[in-house]
Amino acid sequence: MAELSRRGTLFPDLSDWFDMPFFSERPGMYRIRVEDFEEDGRYVVRAEMPGIDPEKDVDITVASGRLTIRGERREGSKEKHRSEFRYGSFVRTVTLPEGVDESDVQATYNNGILEVSVPIPTKEKEKKERRIPVQRGK
Repeated sequence: MAELSRRGTLFPDLSDWFDMPFFSERPGMYRIRVEDFEEDGRYVVRAEMPGIDPEKDVDITVASGRLTIRGERREGSKEKHRSEFRYGSFVRTVTLPEGVDESDVQATYNNGILEVSVPIPTKEKEKKERRIPVQRGK
């Protein structure tokens, strides 16, 4: 993320370079910006997705410890002189922490931000190390 002191400089933040189409996971797609954190026993991923209809334009899947957010921002039919908006398909895949409950994923969309959360196992539920005895062969 660009720091406040970097704004207004001639050179973009390094992370901005990875938003360009040639760094995308697939041609014709771009990556969306995300942040993640833990809150109230859940792992939370927030994604910037302004100007979309989350019910029609977003697909969220979870499989094998990976959360994938896919979608599309469609361009309106208005005649424009200039636009810096991004239109088209986007995708972002995030590896979930080990041991999360993939059957309890929740997603909300508010003010252009998609928030997806999944429960993190409590300390009691974490796998404990156990000693395996070695038997002598016959």
